Formats: sequence, structure tokens, C-alpha cells
Amino acid sequence: MSLILEITDSIQQVDAQSWDALVGDMPLLSHAFLSALESSGSVGKGTGWQPYPMLVHDDGKLVGAMPLYIKSHSYGEYVFDWAWAEAYERNGLNYYPKLVSAIPFTPITSQRLIANSPQTQALMVEAFTEVMHKHQLSSAHVLFPDDASATAFEQAGWLQRNGVQFRWQNDSFTDFEDFLRTLSHDKRKKIHQERKKVTASGVVCKRIKGADITPEQWQFFYECYENTYLEHHSTPYLTPEFFQKIGRSMPQNILLVLAYLEGEPIAAALNIYHQTTLYGRYWGGLKYVPNLHFELCYYQAQEFCIAENIQYFEGGAQGEHKLARGFKPRPTCSFHKISHPDFAHAIKAFVTLETQGIAAYTNELEERAPFKAQ
Repeated sequence: MSLILEITDSIQQVDAQSWDALVGDMPLLSHAFLSALESSGSVGKGTGWQPYPMLVHDDGKLVGAMPLYIKSHSYGEYVFDWAWAEAYERNGLNYYPKLVSAIPFTPITSQRLIANSPQTQALMVEAFTEVMHKHQLSSAHVLFPDDASATAFEQAGWLQRNGVQFRWQNDSFTDFEDFLRTLSHDKRKKIHQERKKVTASGVVCKRIKGADITPEQWQFFYECYENTYLEHHSTPYLTPEFFQKIGRSMPQNILLVLAYLEGEPIAAALNIYHQTTLYGRYWGGLKYVPNLHFELCYYQAQEFCIAENIQYFEGGAQGEHKLARGFKPRPTCSFHKISHPDFAHAIKAFVTLETQGIAAYTNELEERAPFKAQ
């Protein structure tokens, strides 16, 4: 092997077929998804997400890649380090910019060291640290890595931080009622009541695959997406152009669920999926209907997974209410390298205590499992 490492400032400079050949069928790491973020202005100049993808070539062939960004804030990461930044500021030091390997605005576990060779992965881990030092950055972070990537950073001595998310598993259910039969009587009854109330309100839900989504439906979805942020006095991360671009470039991976009342759309939920997993991403509504959030974001997606024989439904960050709807807690992690030795020591102590709390929280969640006793 004669490995050559390169860092560029845009994934659009990378051959799409070469990138996707490494990534496989993971849609949220695909060239189409990441380049849409850039070309739509959702990341890049003025956003605080400066693309900095790492590439490894062997005799001209792309054999390694890492989604990498230089960050000037901590928004859109879902692994919260605001307290670390504030501690730096109190001591007259700059926490930003920092180096982050992640899928922007997407708390999904997947590859970060995209390579089949351990040698290539080790090279990228070493280069990651070198880039941090070269640019005199405060820190480097790897968010939501898969097991293979996590092992490489763990072996390199990076600080591991643990978390928890919720995932639903399709155990070859024949239909939604077959799934409900795995739940306790109280949980099953509650879901029946929630769905009945939505139906009684006159709401009709429609699942639409990407190729069949009209421009008007995309426009309505964005109104809902934008409204969710406005209700929380915030600004959307993603532009309308981003959704239009992925609608054209990766329709085979998109599921839009719309809710209609008296023939007019009132709410929407967008999911990204592939053969094994559906990822719940964005939701919003322009009219309040009790329990509509649960119907649109969970039950419709679960029914879709059952119909399409999709094994997992990743619910994204946070949300203990997912537990009562058949989701199970699952561990997540992130890895961190802190340049300043004193802060590295303090943050390690913080993470050690936090890990104990996460373990206790996970145990509590498992005790509240909604399933029938075996």
C-alpha cells in the first residue's frame, strides 16, 4: 500500500461514485446528501459548518474518507459541549473553532472512518489529531461513530463519552396489530386510543415515497419544518433548496408522511430510509390535532417498516415518550481529543461522572420497558 492522505474543502470536489462505493447504501452519508448540504448553503460559508472532508487514496483510488467540519459553534451536533465552551471563555481561552466529524444536524450512528482497511483507519485517526494541532484548534470530536470507528478511536486513547437513544425493531411483524400484541395491555390500549382520536378528528394520513412527492408537497413540508423552529423562537438549519435537491438526487431513500384534514394538508413528517433502517428526521404541523405527532412520526413510520420489511426505525435524539411506543434504549457514544492538558483532565473527570449517570438512566429506562412479561 502507498497511502496518500488529502484534505479538501468540499465534498463536491470528490468523485461521487468513488465516495458512494466506500459508503455503501447509507443514505445519510451519501455523496448526494452531503453535497446537497453544501450546494444548498445549509453548511459552508456563514453557517459555522466549514466542510473539511478527509480522503485517503491508494494508487489514485479512494480507499478512505471521513466527513469532517471546522465548527465555530456547537449547534446541530446533539452531543452537548456548551459547558466546555463556557469554561474556556471564563478562562480567557477560545473553544472555537473546533474540528468535528459528524453528519450535520443528524444524530445518527454510522461510519466516521469510512474504510475497509484497519491501516487506513489508523492513518485517518492519526491525521485527525495532526490537523487539530496544525490549525491550533481547541479540540477534535467524533460524534455518533459506528462500532468499527469507535474501536479505532478508543484504541488511540481518545476520551469516550456515552449517550442513549431510542430504536424500534421490526421482529418480522405481519402488521401493526401484530406489533402491538408484544406490548403490555396498558400501552397497547393507550396507542389504540391515540390512533382512534386522530381518526375521529377527521385526519387522513398518506405515505408518499420520494419519486411521487410533488413540488407543492415539498413546499408544504418546508412550511411545516420552518414552523417547528419558529414555534421555538429559532431559525431552521436547512434551506428549502436542500430538500429540493435530495428530492431529486435520492428519491429512493425518502418517505414523506402527510396529514390531511378536510382535504387540506395540515402536518408533515420526513423520513430517510434504506433496506434495513428508517431514520425519522423532521416533523411539523400548521394545525394542532391531539396525538397527531405520535401518529405521523411513529405509528405511520412503524407501519411503513412492517410493510417494507425494514428491520430498524431510528427515532433520533431524546424523547422518552418513544419508550411507551415500543422503542428500546440503545447506547451511543462520541470521542473527544482536548488540546489543553488542564482542560483535558477536567473534561475527563466530568465525563467519568456523566457516564455513571447515563448508566443509571439506561437501567431506569429498561425497567420501564413497555413489553409484556415473557
